[in-house]
Amino acid sequence: MTAANKANSERPQHNIASGPVSACQVCGSQSLQEVLDLGHQPLCDTLLTQEQLQQPENSYPLRQMWCPECTLSQLDYVVPGEVVYHQNYPYRTGVTRELAAYQEQLAADVIADCGVSKDALVVDVGCNDGTLLTYFRQRGMRVAGVEPTDIARFAREEGIDTVQAPFNVEVAEQLVASHGQAQLVTATNVFAHMAAMGDFIEGLESLVADDGFFLLENHYLLPVIDSLQFDTIYHEHLRTYSLKALVTLFGYYDFTVVDAARVSRYGGNIRVTVAKGKNALPSGRVAELLREEEKVLLNPDYYANFRNRSIGLKNRLLATILEKLEAGKRVVGNSCPGRCSTLLNFAGIGPDMIPYLAEQPASLKIGKYLPGMHIPIVNNQRLFDEQPEVVFLFAWHYADSIVPQLRERGLQSELWMPMPEVKAV
Repeated sequence: MTAANKANSERPQHNIASGPVSACQVCGSQSLQEVLDLGHQPLCDTLLTQEQLQQPENSYPLRQMWCPECTLSQLDYVVPGEVVYHQNYPYRTGVTRELAAYQEQLAADVIADCGVSKDALVVDVGCNDGTLLTYFRQRGMRVAGVEPTDIARFAREEGIDTVQAPFNVEVAEQLVASHGQAQLVTATNVFAHMAAMGDFIEGLESLVADDGFFLLENHYLLPVIDSLQFDTIYHEHLRTYSLKALVTLFGYYDFTVVDAARVSRYGGNIRVTVAKGKNALPSGRVAELLREEEKVLLNPDYYANFRNRSIGLKNRLLATILEKLEAGKRVVGNSCPGRCSTLLNFAGIGPDMIPYLAEQPASLKIGKYLPGMHIPIVNNQRLFDEQPEVVFLFAWHYADSIVPQLRERGLQSELWMPMPEVKAV
């Protein structure tokens, strides 16, 4: 039996069914242990219209687990993908200035690191509005995108050939037929999201050229726990990867993890480069990061401490807001990222405490309401018109760039971080 056939024969089921999940989504272990129970919560990006406020609202278990075998952290309940990624999904990459700048640098870095040649094909899976692909195209690459939601129309408006469908073998073969194989396939803030992970990787095996690479970037388990980022736990994020879990996962397929690095996006991501085939040698950074993980990720106390700190932060946030309100100050929120929904629903903070969340004028979220807590989402011009005494920055991971922008536009309010520590900026 060849190594490839052996890996295939021992491969766990990587297409995860909707509903309760009792096994590890990577290695199949039945020994999952609880990290944090955030209660039943609505889908963070299923924003409500005013009419929907009078209708029943669905919520689902939101509980994070960890696997003591491969150290994956995961949800133990999967909401069907067609429910999570509905056609009116409101997230657009290009609207966030900081993220667009980050993706421009990402393109430059990956081209250099992977030796992507001009006129090579680059495919971005979960391409959203095509922002990342525009930076590859500017550097001479051919580009194509895959995006399951109606946000695909924005990529097409940019002239990017975009398949509107979940990525799988069929879509991969369609792209190979129309464009050829890809020297690079990217998936940024995508690879933790799909339940049909096996179909996704088998699609990669068809799409990636023999000398090609798959590059993924997602929330990384170490900074999520160390920096107390429980707000990254929501139903879209089925898995929070350790590097060990990713090495284990790609070991079941015709791929090899060859590089890994911590990067700054979203408060701490991992960027992992995966080469086609089994002959490539991993860089020293892979072994170094695996050694770092071994020090903490097999210790149950590491997760218990995270749970206790998360509950403590929730209580401190509530106490701080109530203290401001009792002092007669108006408290509002700036930004409404998906993680904001987890935090506010976990803490039970509604419009009686925070009457609105302010978003950039181009946001598709304006005029909608936060699921669960029903806080209205408004144009952030209202902040400057009203000058409320206290503004919480719910996109706190972008605070370094958001704070100067708000001050330059004349906002005089107290600015507060809700996480990873409740504090004034």
